[in-house]
Amino acid sequence: MNAVNQLRQTFRRDQVFDFLLPRPEFDLPVDVSHGPILYVEGVSVSFDGFKALNDLNLYIDDGELRCIIGPNGAGKTTMMDVITGKTRPDTGSVYFGQRIDLLRQPEHVIARGGIGRKFQKPTVFEALSVFDNLELATASNKSVWYTLTHALTGTQRDRIDEVLELIGLADQRRQLAGALSHGQKQWLEIGMLLMQNPRVLLVDEPVAGMTGEEVEHTAALLTSLAGRHSVIVVEHDMAFVRSIARKVTVLHQGSVLAEGTMDQVQNDPRVIEVYLGE
Repeated sequence: MNAVNQLRQTFRRDQVFDFLLPRPEFDLPVDVSHGPILYVEGVSVSFDGFKALNDLNLYIDDGELRCIIGPNGAGKTTMMDVITGKTRPDTGSVYFGQRIDLLRQPEHVIARGGIGRKFQKPTVFEALSVFDNLELATASNKSVWYTLTHALTGTQRDRIDEVLELIGLADQRRQLAGALSHGQKQWLEIGMLLMQNPRVLLVDEPVAGMTGEEVEHTAALLTSLAGRHSVIVVEHDMAFVRSIARKVTVLHQGSVLAEGTMDQVQNDPRVIEVYLGE
């Protein structure tokens, strides 16, 4: 019995029951008729008197690749926490398309409904193969219990093959995830998110600790996803940001300091003073 089947047997039905509850807001296509797929408006978050976000306004277009930069404490992580339902803001609104109020949704429903998040440290199942990791990722689709208790369909296998090619791990499909390099683990985790068919991907510092070759591969991967997905990249590596950026947002003290092309923000005196001049 392989490790995936063992997980299926030990995964209790009541642990996935909440995922099966109907969420009618996500049953219809995301309404992007006005352009943006993500609306963050007037959002403020305070922790013990410290304003992590301060009247933040951010709009992400459908299919856009956006880079978010800023000094430590600028609010980047809190922004992602709010979008994904981990943190509830004190004030403001967050909408997925025109109709879906993300502040009314629990964290796992947001993830299942089309917003995926990759943290800085990769979280893969190291004792399983690359293929098995992608197979398990299909469990975040709508019919979780069905996925965990039934064999893969031909369509699902084709999708895994497609994702393996996309992330550059087709030759490692049977390799244990724990034996992958740091960069390969990052790509595998991105692949696991792609198995869930997200409309929006939030990617936190994807090239930290990577080799130069891995950085180049990651840049090509993320740029290839734009158009089919909206990709939000939070990163400190300015050379990497320049290599992929179409539009850059600079956060400072919990709100947007500047926004535009990489050249525009790099030459903004305010950005130089608070961030690039460090």
